[in-house]
Amino acid sequence: MKIATLNVNDVRKRLVNLLGWLRRARPDVACLQELKATDSEFPNAAIKKAGYGAIWRGEKSWNGVAILGRDCEPVVTRTRLPGDPEDTRRRYIEAAVNGVLIATIYAPNGNPQPGPKFKYKLTWMKRLLAHAAKLYALDAPVVLAGDFNVVPADADIYPTKSYANNALVQPGPRVLFRRILDQGWIDAIRTMHPDAPMYTFWDYRRNRWERDAGLRIDHLLLNPKAARRLVDAGVDRKVRGVEGASDHAPAWIVLRDEPAHRKPARHSEKRTQPVSKRSARHPAPLSNNPLLVIDGDSFAHRSYYALPKTILRRGRKPAGAILGFANMLLRFYRDEHPRAVFVAWDTWDVPTYRHEKFPTYQGGRKFDDALLEQLDVLPEFVAACGFQNAKAPGFEADDFLAAAAAAEEKRGGTVLVASGDRDTFQLASDHTTILYPLRAGEMARISPAEVRTRYGVDPAQVPDFIALRGDPSDKVPGAPGVGAAGAATLLQRYGCLEAALEAGRFPAMAERLRLFKSLATMNRKAPLPSLRSQKPTWHKAAALAREWELNQLAHRLEELNAQG
Repeated sequence: MKIATLNVNDVRKRLVNLLGWLRRARPDVACLQELKATDSEFPNAAIKKAGYGAIWRGEKSWNGVAILGRDCEPVVTRTRLPGDPEDTRRRYIEAAVNGVLIATIYAPNGNPQPGPKFKYKLTWMKRLLAHAAKLYALDAPVVLAGDFNVVPADADIYPTKSYANNALVQPGPRVLFRRILDQGWIDAIRTMHPDAPMYTFWDYRRNRWERDAGLRIDHLLLNPKAARRLVDAGVDRKVRGVEGASDHAPAWIVLRDEPAHRKPARHSEKRTQPVSKRSARHPAPLSNNPLLVIDGDSFAHRSYYALPKTILRRGRKPAGAILGFANMLLRFYRDEHPRAVFVAWDTWDVPTYRHEKFPTYQGGRKFDDALLEQLDVLPEFVAACGFQNAKAPGFEADDFLAAAAAAEEKRGGTVLVASGDRDTFQLASDHTTILYPLRAGEMARISPAEVRTRYGVDPAQVPDFIALRGDPSDKVPGAPGVGAAGAATLLQRYGCLEAALEAGRFPAMAERLRLFKSLATMNRKAPLPSLRSQKPTWHKAAALAREWELNQLAHRLEELNAQG
């Protein structure tokens, strides 16, 4: 779940910028401040057309706040900050979105100080402090997001003396902000980026944007239940550099989705059907259709090298990998009729725990810039289709495939895992089938029986098999002289690598082989987004394809949308 906050600095004047950011960033929740529009002037129709439900409190002057929910309507829980019934300024709104309570905050600026505006700022923040304590105590994830108009520390402002008398850096507001954190809230941006400058505001004056003379005054604070789900956080700096932009950039967090917990049924006098042993062990599937889980990098790479490099999109940028991947995605959807689609991606610029354990893991891999550029934008296409992406530092796409398959099986559903990586064969089960690409566009369906036919081992033994045989593509050497046939024979005899080692095999490299197995084992605990059922948004994908000037792809998507 991606939650972002942006001081939009006049929602009507910067509507084009706002809609462009929503389309590109695809936050699940967007918290807006400084609307500078009355309730009737809020551009709800345009925001709804962009796929967002909205709640807002408008004000013509400098205030106004809103919460947008992608493909949902936020449920309002509070429309003003408690503590002063005489304060009618529109600076606070609170809503529940997909199980998370979110407060959008536009704290007073307080300048000039000292004076009545600064006094109001301190009073308002004391009210926020009191209400934050109540929110912190809730048995639910809570996020306080918005423009706090406080620079928490000197590290959050560029080196300067020009702000010395500004209300944003005075000890009083800083102490109140610190007292909120002392309740137990975490500053998400600083948690994920403890040392890096993470500015969110650059004044229009004195070329401050051009000089990167920024401040960090937009924050996302998390209570413990939300903090445990924190996956990533950052600032979309580029948004500030777009023509006509606000003087703020969006700050954002990503929270890992948690599975819904069923409440125990109340006793009733009504008779109910008996529950079978199987249904007691396995919850009923969300639908009879499978969850389709796709290794995005695998199919993007295949498309890049299979299609001519002359395929271009807008700006004469390469598009072969995009087009090939899109065609594959549409084919899978047509053939398999999944209840939901989940695409997993590698993070190439951040080492995983596998690289840390074994520095030569995947050593020597180099990718064309043209491919990397397309890998960066492909998740945007997936999201435009209405499907889910998963990508996080420290994890490989394989890990997300394993986690998704495990979660779906636990719910009692069936899974299709599409990947050109045979490591995924370890996921094959009675409920999970691997879709493995062959030549000429054919797709093999790999079941546990097919794994045994191909490798001579069970799916659960595949990591042991890889450790013994080795994996040249990942630069894992395996046991010298063993090979595929030898690995299968050893596992048929001993059952697993550990048993072979305990029997005295490979005494000189036992720990090394254990390491190889850990490298080959997919992490079923990788953080997942929601796996709820989906309805494709082909019209949004078609619009994106048109924007990229991939007109034939756009036409296909428009036809799918017309079919309903």
